[in-house]
Amino acid sequence: MGIHSTINLPESYTDLNQTLNSADLILSDAVANATTLFHTPVVSSIDGKEVVSRVMVLREFNLANKMMRFHTDHRAAKIKHFTENNNVSVIGYDPDLKIQIKLQGKIRVHYDDEVTESAWKESNGRSKKCYSIKDGSTKEILEPSEYDIKDFEVEDGYENFAVLIFNFNSLEFLYLKSSGHRRAIHRWGNVLKSTWLVP
Repeated sequence: MGIHSTINLPESYTDLNQTLNSADLILSDAVANATTLFHTPVVSSIDGKEVVSRVMVLREFNLANKMMRFHTDHRAAKIKHFTENNNVSVIGYDPDLKIQIKLQGKIRVHYDDEVTESAWKESNGRSKKCYSIKDGSTKEILEPSEYDIKDFEVEDGYENFAVLIFNFNSLEFLYLKSSGHRRAIHRWGNVLKSTWLVP
């Protein structure tokens, strides 16, 4: 059995259930484990005719509910992308594990509601501090030092805080090993359908 952090993963994959179980272990562990690159997956969305990607911190993963949670600034450009087209892809790869996980689904923006209130209460002061910047991320500016956070009231950042709930309908698992790669996909419709794919 291979070991990464506190999780045990198979050395080889001979059963489709192993791939989904491993994905569950990896992504559940990644919520609190900053040593795995799955803690910061890439979230891609569509802006008009362009695909836009960004690295985000994974705040929650729940396989039973097919859900991931991310936090963001409500003033950020991606809020408009998600509102106009909520189709999203999330992908992560950790070379230590030699595993890639790709999820497809739809994302919902929560702002100033029960979801954001609950997430805000769970956040620490360091995380809350990020939302006290005077403008949203990616805005064009002349002098970066004007946006350094100096004097701020932590709780004031809540007015800029948003929660993104990503509900996935497919999960693709890829394991790279010289003796034989393994790729599987799990799709949720009325029932879960899983199959192997050519790696």
